[in-house]
Amino acid sequence: MRRRLAPYLLVLPGGVWLLLFFAVPMVTMLSLSLQQGDIVNGYVFTGHWQTYVDAISAYRTQLVRSLMYGGIATIVLIVVSFPVAYWIAFYGGRRKPTYLLLLLLPFFVSFVLRTISWRYILTDDGFVLGPLKDSGLVGASFHILGTPFAVIAGLVYNFLPFMVLPVYVALERIDPRVVEAARDLYASPATTFRKVIFPLALPGVFAGVLMTFVPASSDYVNSAVLGSSSTTMIGQVIQAQYLTNSDYPTASALSFTLMAVLLIGVFAYARALGTEDVMKVAAR
Repeated sequence: MRRRLAPYLLVLPGGVWLLLFFAVPMVTMLSLSLQQGDIVNGYVFTGHWQTYVDAISAYRTQLVRSLMYGGIATIVLIVVSFPVAYWIAFYGGRRKPTYLLLLLLPFFVSFVLRTISWRYILTDDGFVLGPLKDSGLVGASFHILGTPFAVIAGLVYNFLPFMVLPVYVALERIDPRVVEAARDLYASPATTFRKVIFPLALPGVFAGVLMTFVPASSDYVNSAVLGSSSTTMIGQVIQAQYLTNSDYPTASALSFTLMAVLLIGVFAYARALGTEDVMKVAAR
């Protein structure tokens, strides 16, 4: 009996935690999205699905923009993170922990404070654009803040470790003898990377995409601090509906819509990538 119960007892604390702080709030939010009323007179469950239609129609632009920013940031993160993880995994030697610590060190500072510091760096008269404008290399009207570039750059910076670390772990597990065997078979460095290293690193890439695309698409700090009214993301809309307008049904409907779209995107990505093949590679 003890042996049979042991696995369930080990899972019990995590299961209770998820039930109390994930499942119950999600069910409550789903119920709230189908209610009608106001904050003064209270809300009553009426099964009003029209809230979803109205919310999506009103904020379709912000929803699409959020997915686009999150997708672009994720692609940039893959391009930037893979060389960093590759170098640490294969050339870091005994200093791998030091390099990983240096990579993570800036992220001991608060997420909001790091984003605000980027605002001071990218401001029109900051130490980056200021000297460039004074020397005439860029025009006086040139600016970065308030543009999609600034928001995406902030997303890339803030979520960089979430892509580097999974890719690094996948690369670290690659047996060096496999790479040597490819070279012994006269494979060029490009062919070795394309047919050996990258396929074996796909589990890390897949995990990195999950850990970056979902929070980047729902982020609102970067767009609020580094963006403008033309770069508003759906996270800002949800925050405003909850905390400013007190329109809880609309905010809940938008939250569920965003979650559904992200889940569909993740499942489509997993199916296109072939998770079974990825797991086989990871097992090997």
